[in-house]
Amino acid sequence: MAPKVAVATMTAAQIPKPGAEFQIAERGIPEPGKGQVRIKVRACGVCHSDSFTVEGSWPGLQYPRVPGHEVVGVIDEPGADVSDWKKGQRVGVGWHGGHDGTCLQCRRGDFRNCQHILIPGISYDGGYQNYMLAPVEALVPIPEALSDVEAAPLLCAGITTYNALRHSGAMPGDLVAVLGIGGVGHLGVQFANKLGYKVAAIARGPENAALATKLGASVYIDDDATNPAEELQKLGGAEVILATAPSSKAMAQAFDGLAPNGSLMVIGADAAPIEVTPGQLINGSRRIQGWASGTSADEEDTLRFATLTGVRPMVETYPLEKAAEAYARMMSGKARFRCVLTM
Repeated sequence: MAPKVAVATMTAAQIPKPGAEFQIAERGIPEPGKGQVRIKVRACGVCHSDSFTVEGSWPGLQYPRVPGHEVVGVIDEPGADVSDWKKGQRVGVGWHGGHDGTCLQCRRGDFRNCQHILIPGISYDGGYQNYMLAPVEALVPIPEALSDVEAAPLLCAGITTYNALRHSGAMPGDLVAVLGIGGVGHLGVQFANKLGYKVAAIARGPENAALATKLGASVYIDDDATNPAEELQKLGGAEVILATAPSSKAMAQAFDGLAPNGSLMVIGADAAPIEVTPGQLINGSRRIQGWASGTSADEEDTLRFATLTGVRPMVETYPLEKAAEAYARMMSGKARFRCVLTM
């Protein structure tokens, strides 16, 4: 009898069907196809958006599926046609996991809003595994100054806050409020400070005041004890309110704190509507704008700026086998402040 050929396997934390518990499964190590690389994953952030995969709320998801879109590792094997990325190169993959390059938005260079955007952990298996495949347009080089664990959350929470702020229209010296100082907001406060804004951090409870100051806020507003809109108006009104907390009610309560022509930049996703009247928008020409992440080029800008200025996420680490525990910790809101799986 011919001897059996050993098949190389890896460990993956997968969701077998919508709403199911995580499974720790052994899978074959995949081979990269055209325009792809295989990444040996070293770290993967656990993000609230992973709930789309866990709960099955993203249309068209196929199961089993491995979540994870804050991935840092090294290229283990480039596809046969890949020449610009080398084996052993340290890379990351964020929310923007690829684009078609042919839709109207892509032809205009707006890859972030590609009509057929690919998202790791949704469109294909993400970083909750030892190895993953990714298209080359999703790759970003990781600066040596950032550790794997530091870089991972910057590829979603980091880029979303940094990119939203730098496109908000606020100028250095303007008052910018960050609503929520949790997993996303604690990075938003740091980036806002390093971008030269006067930062007002809005959160619940007096116990967060010292943290807000440490992160770079000039003002702390306890929205349990005060009206955040009134407090912002006492400071002259905010040019931008960066809404990181996934609470439409909190966004509505803060909206009147905007200065004339000010913007509520929404990056915290809540299923409930934001209850703002037309009069509130018209009076002062205020606006509400959503912002979603960015391309791999934007990720590179984010990593470079974080390296230059010292912006870093605060993290809790878990081994891959405890993915369910890390996910539950993140969803509970008790993580301080990002959970990251390590391999």
